[in-house]
Amino acid sequence: MNQKESQELTTIFWRYLWSSILISLSASIGTIVNGIIVGNLIGESGVSAINLTTPLLQFMFTISLIVASGAGILIGFALGTEDMKRVRNIYTLSMGGSLVIGLLFTLAGIFYTDTVTGALCQNEELFVYTKDYLRNMLLGAPAFMMVWAVSTLIGVDGSPRLASLALVIDTLVNLCLGFVFMHLFGWGIAGSSAATVTGHIVGILIMCYHFYGKNNHLHFTWKPQAYEWKNIISQGAPLAIASICLTLLLLSANHIFLNTQGENGLFIFAICMNLLQIYNLFLAGTCRTLQSLGAIQIGKKDKEAFRLVLNKSFMFITISMLSTCLLISLFPGIITRVFGSSEPSILAESNHVLRIFAVSFIPFCYIYFIMIVYKLYQQDQMALFISFALSLTVIPVLWVISHFAPELTWYSYLIAYLLEIIMIVSLHKMTRAKFQLAD
Repeated sequence: MNQKESQELTTIFWRYLWSSILISLSASIGTIVNGIIVGNLIGESGVSAINLTTPLLQFMFTISLIVASGAGILIGFALGTEDMKRVRNIYTLSMGGSLVIGLLFTLAGIFYTDTVTGALCQNEELFVYTKDYLRNMLLGAPAFMMVWAVSTLIGVDGSPRLASLALVIDTLVNLCLGFVFMHLFGWGIAGSSAATVTGHIVGILIMCYHFYGKNNHLHFTWKPQAYEWKNIISQGAPLAIASICLTLLLLSANHIFLNTQGENGLFIFAICMNLLQIYNLFLAGTCRTLQSLGAIQIGKKDKEAFRLVLNKSFMFITISMLSTCLLISLFPGIITRVFGSSEPSILAESNHVLRIFAVSFIPFCYIYFIMIVYKLYQQDQMALFISFALSLTVIPVLWVISHFAPELTWYSYLIAYLLEIIMIVSLHKMTRAKFQLAD
């Protein structure tokens, strides 16, 4: 690769990266600002209720991630080899699958809202808030599923800017309508979820513009080949397993923090999970870029170009993580007040806890990034191991510390993630895994 090609790829990398970050920003900021609006209009119980619904929403996102991520990687490979027949087949399967799965969640919302809410929330005071928020999210599940699938695929197909613009507008609609529905219409916490679903629908409609462009390679086929489902699931599995494990972790953590730290502790933990979204906007944006551009370079068998994309991704994720950690550590009290609490006891505790989690999320981001790298290098077993380890290590550590040293419970995440890094390095050396692209 000569200097001109390197410069061109660098330009493309930054274009994809900033578009991907805007996509992640829309989701992250939407989550954070939603929490702020709910916290100020409804109170601490509203923020806690949303956090209690997060495991199910995370599970929905996991399913979407399997389809979107797996299909996105395969379409990137196919575009690199100019196999348009395979592109159309994978696109058809992924869109159809996302819609059907979304409709199944909608049926669950119609017939089993009370049952699902009861499984997520055992606190009588929070039950009504949780149910009201969850109902609309389940009814709008098809939009929730489709928005991430469409944004991922049109990004791989050369329209990352359109995807980012659509999701930014999605977020703005969500936030504006959230305030209108909750404050002006008096819909309470249900207004927040109704606004979220409406924003997703608007975002999908905007992204449909891509399919009318001359450079669109995403077309439906009337006779899709079902065998590609195996490949889609295989490619998306590590990310999906990581998401499932994070869902299990959040379920366990919500229960443990509520029992050991009380409602105030759950509220502080909810703030920490909202702050994770700031890390995630850089992490997800970078990994999204690495997957899209990396898959295309692998399809072209251009190892040097792939390494350039990988190195720039690592550099950016490092700078962004350290900067985020510094900002949270400097202003924990302000962050807590923004989420609607000025109670002295909560402020004193959150000043300490937010700094701990700010540091804890750094090794988490590196672990997730390493998993993506292993996947692209087709080291599937290591990628799967990391997927399971991401959260399954945290759960026993959290349980043990909360029972035997409850005063150290807030350090559980940091301890677990450091242990995971040690395990990954040790296993890498034991297996002598090599970061080499397949010829």
